[in-house]
Amino acid sequence: QVQLVESGGGTVQAGGSLRLSCLASGHTFSSRTVGWFRQAPGKEREFVAGVTWNGGSTDYGDSVKGRFTISRDNTKNTVYLQMNNLKSEDTAVYYCAAAHLRPRLSITDAFDYDYWGQGTQVTVSS
Repeated sequence: QVQLVESGGGTVQAGGSLRLSCLASGHTFSSRTVGWFRQAPGKEREFVAGVTWNGGSTDYGDSVKGRFTISRDNTKNTVYLQMNNLKSEDTAVYYCAAAHLRPRLSITDAFDYDYWGQGTQVTVSS
């Protein structure tokens, strides 16, 4: 089992920055791809960013490329999402998720993630 707890959400003005953290428990965490997803009211859950177990590969949703950076520190069981140049359309609940351990995985596919945090609200004001 992997348990994830997000933190760092809040309200920020457009153009500002925010860093989200995802603290994980479970000894298999360091072996898992971890992603960030977000969901705005009335919208489907959207892939934001993902990072493989060793940090060797990252991927980002088109809407956040160049602005967001995902990283992980396996010694601290923590994954981060640095969000810069925030826009009003970034307003959403942000979730971190840990993927399954099978070799074939789509980093952008929410269905490949087995464990989810409760989410943290990010609100960007214009």
